[in-house]
Amino acid sequence: MKLQDLPMSITWLRVALIPLFILIYYLPFETARFVAMLVFVIAALTDWLDGYLARRLDATSKFGAFLDPVADKLIVAVALVMVAVEYQDLLITLAAIVIIMREVAVSALREWMAQQKLSDVVAVSKIGKYKTTFQLVALAMLIYGGNLFGVPWPTMGFGLLMLAALLTLWSFVQYSIAAWPKLR
Repeated sequence: MKLQDLPMSITWLRVALIPLFILIYYLPFETARFVAMLVFVIAALTDWLDGYLARRLDATSKFGAFLDPVADKLIVAVALVMVAVEYQDLLITLAAIVIIMREVAVSALREWMAQQKLSDVVAVSKIGKYKTTFQLVALAMLIYGGNLFGVPWPTMGFGLLMLAALLTLWSFVQYSIAAWPKLR
């Protein structure tokens, strides 16, 4: 494998980790949730790594730019559904729905804006980056679902997921306001 292929290989690895993550999560072992959380964290870290390497190695591609956010949204959507099913909590379920709906809507908006040669109008914002960070940390905590080092991870994860849902709505409003003049 050429060094230039590494970022795309990492992106494909993230996609391949999804079934492994699901399988491990549902294994009937005491440590299954902790290991599933580690797989999820590895997938989340590869999101940063593949983009960094693509820019650093000058190995960006149109297909990579397409696949990377798809891989991100797939692992997050799967984790959100699994967490909503596991906890069966109305607020967690609503947060999962809000986050998934926003991801689909913003992805569609970005695709449409790209076709109009207006990608810069809906470029990733700082709020979007904060949302993603809180979302990934919250999901990791909720996936594990136990106490580690005396810290009640589900309680903290719940709070961070609610914050991520609020940031999700805020970022959606920001993207909508930015795109609205171009949509008319």
